[in-house]
Amino acid sequence: MKKWSVLVVTVVAFVFILAGCGASDGEASGDKDKLKVVTTFYPMYDFTKNVAGDKASVEMLIDAGTEPHDYEPSAKDIAKIEAADVFVYNSADMETWVPSMLKSLDSKKLIVVDASKDITLAEGIEEGEEHDHEHEEEAEHHHEHDPHVWLSPVLAQKEVTNIQQGLEKADKSNASTYKAGAEKYIEKLKALDSDYKTAFAGAKQRDFVTQHAAFQYLALEYDLHQVAIAGLSPDQEPSPARLAELQKYIQDNHIKTIYFEEVASPKVAETLANETGASLEVLSPIEGITAEEQEKGMDYISYMQQNLKALQKTIK
Repeated sequence: MKKWSVLVVTVVAFVFILAGCGASDGEASGDKDKLKVVTTFYPMYDFTKNVAGDKASVEMLIDAGTEPHDYEPSAKDIAKIEAADVFVYNSADMETWVPSMLKSLDSKKLIVVDASKDITLAEGIEEGEEHDHEHEEEAEHHHEHDPHVWLSPVLAQKEVTNIQQGLEKADKSNASTYKAGAEKYIEKLKALDSDYKTAFAGAKQRDFVTQHAAFQYLALEYDLHQVAIAGLSPDQEPSPARLAELQKYIQDNHIKTIYFEEVASPKVAETLANETGASLEVLSPIEGITAEEQEKGMDYISYMQQNLKALQKTIK
């Protein structure tokens, strides 16, 4: 009798295990029905999430806190891309590893979205080293063109449209959802653009000093002038001659604020601030937002609003 009791308990437990596995398989199957999208860094992730809504599973490859300029994909990362339906990246001038990686992929189904497609990229002027010819060749090798197009709310709209078209190509049955998502998000970007235009209309002081030369497109859009300490890669450092030149420029033009970013070391910006009496302020290139920040509601739009408030301390 005891043997039968043990047997019954074992069978019942086995049935529950099978049922649990079945439910798990069902959930996995539901996820598999969604478009699988892999994006590179945060703006591409946020733009794609807003376009896709609940019709796609969107994953970000480069974690917050990782400098996208220096990132190289692991074998695991490449496998994720290969298994995806859609891969979204900003440009070959930002994610310089993408062209060679794509040649090595064994995937006929993958739709690749170059979000900066049909956007004319500006020359990669390394303002932080414009007089330091020793590093000129190295700088051009890394960034022949400036990749930071997402920091212009106007160019961000074009990137969103490119992402929308890529999702529609991969998943025609949900094209109307992607179109609606893109249109809704573009309206938010247009409102952001309007805020920037209003804030800087009639400003007499239009120069700002920043450690990372990431804001060329934003400056062009709103008739501002970016004076960069470092180059397009935030880890580049200016020569002593450039630092002296910048110190004089800040003092002569009564610049009261020097901007730096969260991910890169602020050491050079701090040195200039100490020597000129300027204050320090974050101006984010929005290359990474932590999960904790996202849980608090922070996203591309809110960071761009913070950048606007920060810039208003200089642009007057």
